Order: sequence, then C-alpha cells, then structure tokens
Amino acid sequence: MNTRPPTQETILPPVRLDIPQDILDSARLNVDDMKLELAVALYAQRRLSVGKARELAELSLWEFRQILASRKIAPHYDTEDLDEDLETLRALGEDL
Repeated sequence: MNTRPPTQETILPPVRLDIPQDILDSARLNVDDMKLELAVALYAQRRLSVGKARELAELSLWEFRQILASRKIAPHYDTEDLDEDLETLRALGEDL
C-alpha cells in the first residue's frame, strides 16, 4: 500500500459530497453558492488558505478577496508571513 503523502505531481480524484436538494432549498442556495459559503467559512476558520478556498469556490483570487472584503473577513497575514516575504525580497535583491 502506498502511504506517501500526495505531491504536487499527484492528482487526486474529487470527493463527492451529497447534500439533499431540500437542504439547499431551505438554505436558499444552489451548488455554487454552497461551495462559496463553505470556502468562506473554512478560510475564516483558518482551515484553508486563500488559494485553496478560492479554488473550492471556483473564483479568481481577486473575486474571492472581494467577497472576503465585502464580508469584513480580514486577510490572514501575520508577522511570520511578513518575515517570509521580507526574506524572499532580500533573496531576490541579491540575485539581481
């Protein structure tokens, strides 16, 4: 049995989630709206990155960020992210 974690080269099949139509109707959502709501909720809980959340919602990064902003959900960016970005910029500066 292969127990290696998936890599970027590994393409995993999609997982199917069955949601009864009456649940969607009660929530006044269609499938695309449900994907968006799930993506926003998982991003807000810091369970998905913005890239993975926008992928789940099937939106561009710009579109997804606009939705987050309209709901007043702040981007996840902390001092560790800043340090990584500064390190990357320094490395790029050395390469020039």
